[in-house]
Amino acid sequence: MTLGRKASAIAWFRWSLAGLALLVLQGCASAPNTNPRDPWESFNRQVYGFNEGLDEAVVKPVAIAYQDVTPALLRTGVSNFFGNLSDIWSLVNNVLQLKPRESVETLARVGVNTTIGLAGVLDVATELKLEKHSEDFGQTLGRWGVPTGPYLVLPLLGPSTLRDTAAMPVNWRGNLIGGVDDSAVRNSLTALRVVDLRAGLLRAGRMIDSAALDKYSFTRDAYLQRRRSLIGGNMDEPNSPPEERYDLPEPVNRTVPGGTSKPPQP
Repeated sequence: MTLGRKASAIAWFRWSLAGLALLVLQGCASAPNTNPRDPWESFNRQVYGFNEGLDEAVVKPVAIAYQDVTPALLRTGVSNFFGNLSDIWSLVNNVLQLKPRESVETLARVGVNTTIGLAGVLDVATELKLEKHSEDFGQTLGRWGVPTGPYLVLPLLGPSTLRDTAAMPVNWRGNLIGGVDDSAVRNSLTALRVVDLRAGLLRAGRMIDSAALDKYSFTRDAYLQRRRSLIGGNMDEPNSPPEERYDLPEPVNRTVPGGTSKPPQP
């Protein structure tokens, strides 16, 4: 490990300790009627507000400019390239979760896209019907029974949970961009990835702005629901109620002669 990386690791460790201490104090001061999944809501909303301000001032304008000046074909190639890198880490986590089919398919995706797809710029694997299985170490911990813990909003990084936050150092080690020795190249790739991800969320952001009365609650609930579904329903929260589904039609009873009801036929 280089001297610069050691200094970064020490700085991160110090900030983590400070953040943990702040969270503990905030958790002790939580109101008794807070959402049980979000006991640190007061603190989380402050961080959420900070992130929103930074996004509006810096990240979102850059993402809009990137989308406006960069040809769609080039943006797709950038997204595919980073997607191929993430597939490599997904492969490791699929193996750790003992998912043989997903591991084989992800390995095939990486092999095809890295070779025929020119280092992942072309997503040939999807054209060949090789399914994408995105996994990270937080999902791996959930797969093996580690509880999700309280919802947590991180400065700059956004929505998370206590489990996903604990998994972040491992995910960072699995990030191939972080292994690039040249700091200028590493920082440029990291910035490009952030801008590319934010550009991909512009449409969703507009929908949230127009539909959500409370963007914080909407973002929290959407994040927690998505993480539950990725890990496999409520397996990491066995005592939680069944997940509500809004994409299924409600059952309809049909009245037949004689006053009895008959369920709809398939």
